Amino acid sequence: MTGKCQPTPCHVFRGAHYAPMRPEVLFPLFQPVTGLRGVGPRVAAAMERLGVTRVLDLLWLLPTGVVDRSYRPALEDAEPGRIITVEVEVTEHRIGRGRQPYRIFVTDGSATMALIYFHPRKDWLQRVLPQGARRVISGKLEVFNDQLQMPHPDHVIDPGSGETIPENEPVYPLTAGLAGKTLRQAVEQAVEMTPELPEWQDAAWLASRSFPGWREAVREAHAPMAVVQSAPPRLAYDELLANQLALSLVRRSLKRRGGRRIEGDGRLSGPIRERLPFALTQAQEGALSEILADMASQHRMLRLVQGDVGSGKTVVALLAAAAATEAGLQTAMMAPTEVLARQHARSLQETTEGTALRIACLTGRDKGSARKAILAQLAAGEIDLLVGTHALFQEGVDFADLGLAIVDEQHRFGVHQRMMLTDKSKRPADILVMTATPIPRTLAMTAYGDMDVSRIAERPPGRTPVDTRVLPAGRMPEIIDRLKEALARGERAYWICPLVEETDESDLAAAEARHRELQSHFGDRAGLVHGRMKPEAKDAALQAFADGETSLLVATTVVEVGVDVPEATIMVIEEAQNFGLAQLHQLRGRVGRGSRKSTCLLLYRAPLGETARKRLKTMRDTDDGFRIAEEDFQLRGAGELLGTRQSGLPEMKLAVLERDHDLLAAAHDDARLILDRDPELKSERGEALRVLLYLFERDAAIRYLGSG
Repeated sequence: MTGKCQPTPCHVFRGAHYAPMRPEVLFPLFQPVTGLRGVGPRVAAAMERLGVTRVLDLLWLLPTGVVDRSYRPALEDAEPGRIITVEVEVTEHRIGRGRQPYRIFVTDGSATMALIYFHPRKDWLQRVLPQGARRVISGKLEVFNDQLQMPHPDHVIDPGSGETIPENEPVYPLTAGLAGKTLRQAVEQAVEMTPELPEWQDAAWLASRSFPGWREAVREAHAPMAVVQSAPPRLAYDELLANQLALSLVRRSLKRRGGRRIEGDGRLSGPIRERLPFALTQAQEGALSEILADMASQHRMLRLVQGDVGSGKTVVALLAAAAATEAGLQTAMMAPTEVLARQHARSLQETTEGTALRIACLTGRDKGSARKAILAQLAAGEIDLLVGTHALFQEGVDFADLGLAIVDEQHRFGVHQRMMLTDKSKRPADILVMTATPIPRTLAMTAYGDMDVSRIAERPPGRTPVDTRVLPAGRMPEIIDRLKEALARGERAYWICPLVEETDESDLAAAEARHRELQSHFGDRAGLVHGRMKPEAKDAALQAFADGETSLLVATTVVEVGVDVPEATIMVIEEAQNFGLAQLHQLRGRVGRGSRKSTCLLLYRAPLGETARKRLKTMRDTDDGFRIAEEDFQLRGAGELLGTRQSGLPEMKLAVLERDHDLLAAAHDDARLILDRDPELKSERGEALRVLLYLFERDAAIRYLGSG
């Protein structure tokens, strides 16, 4: 099947609108599966539920297991319960009465066996298994009433047809309306029509790793032997290289668009530093130096700052914004939620009070004349630092001259949103992104490969370690008594529940029910906040806790990021075994923000699985966010760690980041080297690499090539 199909746009970065010119050699792989034998509308609809609509999707649908059909004994020697393959002669068809099945008796000369069919199509059975014919049968052997039988054989073939039954047969994921044999035959056709593609890998690299050619690797992926196969390393590396090359192209394009030298004179940053109640740590000074050096260069800054909980990233970002203001430019700071945006704005205004830095906040809640006033001041250059949500970059929000864009909690946004930030500036703005979620190096290369990375792994002085304890849920009455004592001393506490309300589907702790119970002990001192509350009510609950009007805040993970109440010294987390390590670490980071000793109580319900046990032990043993991130990555993987839907991570079909981190590191270095040597991908290998980008649908990156 080699007919051409109409190329269609395929994007890796959402928001990229263009019509790619897919290489003709790939046309067969992007044809719809309905062009394959045996794939009509009904089968195609079933395949679509597996995410398979094109021939290429079948290549990426890897086997989940293997059926061993190598056991081929005589019937008299065959072991019941095993899958057997045997050549037999059909001796009799026997129609069952009532609910009895249709039986077809066969023999291999040593013994007789009945093939059992329920709800049979009799005409089809008589055509496929005519009396007197020889057939090769494969399926699971059973015994019923001392009679050998095989219910619904997996394979029935004519030995004279030339067709064979493989000794090891791949098993693919199935869905309703899709037979395993139908899917296997479709995959076999897809593999057969796989074209020879120009080699994009370095010959020496292939030889050093003993990697096969691309087409041979595809065949290997779908021809497992005696064990379940994952993608051959060659294919995993191809996908990782395509991803890293795409990110490198984006990075180079954004850098090449140039920036402008942004150098401050200290007239704002000096007074701000003097107002701080502490000196910056060495790690903060190091990150700030890297940021200011980037801003002062002629190239555009694209930098990610990772800081553990309480490491002081916001102060570093503030001083960068001050430098931009000193250079006559504006700064935008984008946070993922209104609560966090407004908290940032309040904190920054308190820190800079008495200085000339003009700060404002804009979120979706700002309406009417108040919004118009902010927009007018912004356009007139009367606001130096505007804090808000992603609404900052919507139409109608016009800066006089945007020089720096700061994005907080970057893991909630993707590459395409970083690219959108450029639209609000007269010249490409510098981009500084921050996250309080320490990210393993593997994920940093994958999700943020287009950026430089700084780490703030040191905490400001005065922060005391949080005493973390793991307790069974049965000790809750004792915990409530201790809470009463702590609150009587003027301390404040969080109580975290995994759900908002109780449901029939789950018996996990629900915040609303727990709040009602705790109110019976603490009265109006117990507040409640969760994600389903209206923004105004949510803000009011958080503010009441911050102001001390309530001293116990029952909450869901809505308080995971950005809530800063130094007086809070106790964190209780129910059903802790159901949270990820990174999330537990973020929640724990809400306490220990003052000078008083703080405690985190992780309540669990037995029995604990091995993974949950390791997770809670790690929390008890360390408060190093970067170590915790690496552990979480190993335990849960990339998608769960950052949240697949909101992580900005590219979808991987073949590579597994936890397993293939060594290949990722090599792909990262190879991509940089490729673009250093052949920046426009015009060499023979460069042209082949363009095919690779289209194959793995990273073709949006090709628009960043001068000739692409």
